[in-house]
Amino acid sequence: MNNLRNLALWIIIALLLVALFNLFQGTSNHASAAAMNFTEFNERMTHNEVRAVTIQGNQITGQLSAGQQFTTYAPDDPALVSRMLAHNVNISVKPTDDGSFSLMSVFINWFPMLLLIGVWI
Repeated sequence: MNNLRNLALWIIIALLLVALFNLFQGTSNHASAAAMNFTEFNERMTHNEVRAVTIQGNQITGQLSAGQQFTTYAPDDPALVSRMLAHNVNISVKPTDDGSFSLMSVFINWFPMLLLIGVWI
């Protein structure tokens, strides 16, 4: 019985390590994007150097015509989208991530730790 408990504990630890590794791998998708100020973004857009953008709230990530990735933060500018359309920029919009906490998200985030504590006890 004691060996079974130790085996279960090591399996849970291994699963937690794999989950942690996957968590940190998922956060690096914008690491290669260069930060650009809004003035430079606006100037490059005017010169038709911006190929595509994704707007999420006030954050804009995109790709230049040369293939470089960039990210910038836009002020509240109602005419920004119409200017982008006038310069043939491909626009994608994502909903803002408001970071709302629900009981289910808290449970999902804490489930591995609760499981580890439950097995330990």
